[in-house]
Amino acid sequence: MSSRSTMTPARTRTPFTLKDLVLMVVLGVVFGFLYWALVQAWTGLSILMGPAGDLAQHFLLGGWLLVAPIAVAIIRRPFVGIIAEVLASVIEVVFLGSAVGPILFVAAALQGLGSEIPFALRRYRSFGWGVFALSGLLGAGLVFLFSAFRFGWYGQELFILRLVVQLASGVILGGLLAKVIVEALAKTGVVDNFAIGRDRIGKA
Repeated sequence: MSSRSTMTPARTRTPFTLKDLVLMVVLGVVFGFLYWALVQAWTGLSILMGPAGDLAQHFLLGGWLLVAPIAVAIIRRPFVGIIAEVLASVIEVVFLGSAVGPILFVAAALQGLGSEIPFALRRYRSFGWGVFALSGLLGAGLVFLFSAFRFGWYGQELFILRLVVQLASGVILGGLLAKVIVEALAKTGVVDNFAIGRDRIGKA
């Protein structure tokens, strides 16, 4: 894995455009449904894992981080990752009846915050593999701290195992897979009218 960063020139920040807002909503809706489907996969995996089924959530956790880095990489503005994650959680809770309930909004905000921090530290100008990996790591780690407090994992024998598995899932599913998806979308040209497309054209 290369940690080389993909840098884009600095530019003046302007308000969100209507296209940006529409895309955030679309991504929130799409990933809200995907996240709900992931819950069903979690249930199935928990059954298959038998006595170790409680660890299933940690193996899949990275999947619930995907929308934040994807939205940030396309729109390249502050708070996009947080907004996209919260929108996805609204779809899960309000429209799909997630059993988690409104507390999911808090978890989603933490996931979005953790995922967005690496991009913010690079001023939304660096989108290399290393930044995406760190995005998944921090997104998974921040929400883990919240979940560990909520479910009483601190002090358990499995605490370290839970943490390691969740961080690995965050890097792989929430970071590197997000990078693959962003690159695939960029190649199709469907995001050329957003910041990612303008930056690619500017470097050509």
